[in-house]
Amino acid sequence: MPALRINHVSVHAPDLDASERFYTELFGLQRIPAPQFDHPVRWLKVGETQLHLFELTVEAPTVDDPEDVYRRAKERGALDRPEVRRLPDGSAQFYLRDPAGNLLEVNAPDAESLDRLVVGDLVPIGGEDGARLFL
Repeated sequence: MPALRINHVSVHAPDLDASERFYTELFGLQRIPAPQFDHPVRWLKVGETQLHLFELTVEAPTVDDPEDVYRRAKERGALDRPEVRRLPDGSAQFYLRDPAGNLLEVNAPDAESLDRLVVGDLVPIGGEDGARLFL
């Protein structure tokens, strides 16, 4: 039996106040009561659909073969931007767009192990080298 509608979507929000302001001011969502969880949440609603914002420390998902994902995404024209970023913790990330335009972050645990012939030069983000942290 197919679904009749989507009740809610949950989104990680490390700054609940900023995320709530974004969705309420930009899209007109309204805050609604939320049950007590073991981590902070904010529930918002527009029409019959809810957006559940949650603040929870989670590890970013990683892929087994980031070079292969990068190469295949580049071939499909799915890279959001061509650079691969090296984060202060030594990991790497790059961004893709799915066919609907949704932004996907792909993570690799060890930036230095990436093949530069595939991913190009790494762009340092944040950390001691003074590079700006992009959010």
